[in-house]
Amino acid sequence: MKLKVLISVVLLSLALPAAADMRIVENAYEIALSDLRLPRADGGTIAFKECRTCDYVRLRVAADTRYQINGKAVPLKKFREAMAEVEEPGQEAVTVLHHLKRNQVTAVSVNL
Repeated sequence: MKLKVLISVVLLSLALPAAADMRIVENAYEIALSDLRLPRADGGTIAFKECRTCDYVRLRVAADTRYQINGKAVPLKKFREAMAEVEEPGQEAVTVLHHLKRNQVTAVSVNL
């Protein structure tokens, strides 16, 4: 019995350092489409409100930022066109992924 407890303690102590290595790499924001301002160009900025009463947060986008509609990647121009056609933008949720180290948006996605 003591051997089983000893083995369990050793295995648990080996697992602790692995859990300590976890770091937040990206933040994900789920916002209403009506609170989103898309960039005009690939190297511009995106602005959004985290809540209805919050101020706008502005973040950089790059040429490698992914824009997705229903899981399918589309160019920024088509993404902007599709978002302009949404009838009730306050009812649609958009997910924005912000890479913290690079301080830029890596993906913007919506499911319509």
